[in-house]
Amino acid sequence: MEAVERESMEFDVVVVGGGPAGLATAIRLRQLAAESGRELSVCLVEKGSEIGAHILSGAVFEPGPLDALLPDWKSQGAPIETAVSGDEFRWLTSPNRGFRVPHLLIPRPMRNAGNYIISLGNLCRWLGEQAENSGVDVFPGFAAAAPLFGPAGELAGVVTGDQGLDRDGRRKDSYQPGYELRAKYTVLAEGVRGHLGKLLMEQCAGTVKRTSMEL
Repeated sequence: MEAVERESMEFDVVVVGGGPAGLATAIRLRQLAAESGRELSVCLVEKGSEIGAHILSGAVFEPGPLDALLPDWKSQGAPIETAVSGDEFRWLTSPNRGFRVPHLLIPRPMRNAGNYIISLGNLCRWLGEQAENSGVDVFPGFAAAAPLFGPAGELAGVVTGDQGLDRDGRRKDSYQPGYELRAKYTVLAEGVRGHLGKLLMEQCAGTVKRTSMEL
């Protein structure tokens, strides 16, 4: 296979995944750096064409964690407006019958008083703006295709996917190689079925040969 020359960028932290977890991680790291007076470069890569593009679901949202992360979210225009006015739980005894469970019998974590009904995609777009405002380098449209390993086998960043390939993986005239995003720390926030997470778990189990993409 023809060798690929890739441009490389260095960061302190690379976060993979532009969902709520990845965005909150990036924002909090920048906050901690500012509080301690340290410089910390944080990069976040998201495979969607924009932050929130792959997060289409609605959600019942508990605002407590956001209160801790960004206490002024209301004044900053967070897309969180529709408060839960009430909820109801029913025990289904058959496909057509059931009875309402008294509210006092519902475990507290399942009660939605004080929560909001939101679009999770809109919330992620707003968090993406907050991340950029805090100094995070946000790169939408870049899928993390493979891990980078250091000389001792440590995770040392990621390689973004090549662009301009045909369905058989051959290079077209528009071919552009992916980037090496090297980091002291790499945070995988790509979800429980994430591509890199699976590779690394298999690597740890010794079922995958070490990638040739090494530092």
